[in-house]
Amino acid sequence: MTFTDLLFQTIDFHSFSNLWYWIVLAVVWSSASHFVMGVPWDLVMRARREGGQAEADLIQLVGIQSRRMLFFSRNSGLWLFGLVCFLHSTLLVLSLWYGVEWAQAVELIALPMTLVGFLGVATAADFDAADELEADLIYRRLRRQRLQVQLIGMVSLVVTAMYGMYKTLAVGPFF
Repeated sequence: MTFTDLLFQTIDFHSFSNLWYWIVLAVVWSSASHFVMGVPWDLVMRARREGGQAEADLIQLVGIQSRRMLFFSRNSGLWLFGLVCFLHSTLLVLSLWYGVEWAQAVELIALPMTLVGFLGVATAADFDAADELEADLIYRRLRRQRLQVQLIGMVSLVVTAMYGMYKTLAVGPFF
């Protein structure tokens, strides 16, 4: 067995029958659920429990993250939106028209994550519209966004698992 055979056997482009794809999918959704708008969820819970310095850190971090997201969306948002639309269009054409399995797999991760990104920008705009960031406002909005991300993730995981099972059973992993 040559090195390239071993490499292509390890990095298999039949995504739905590959363990690495499912590991990446789990890590992506676990990270998306843990880092709500870039703020670690354990910091939110600790600030809610303890208050004091942890709450001040949370307020400061949410302010930094929301201003950062809004800065990028205001200054380069149109270009980023165009790039994201181009990438999704390319992946959708490759996956639906040409039947490229890795494009289907990537799109099943990328499309819901784009929705999560838009939710993050909307939450950042909510924080920006508030006169002053208060801890109760932050707890409510971040909890709502985390719930929305988890719902999107659950639907995405079910759709991906069903489609992956279909592709693996009906088409087979080696075609």
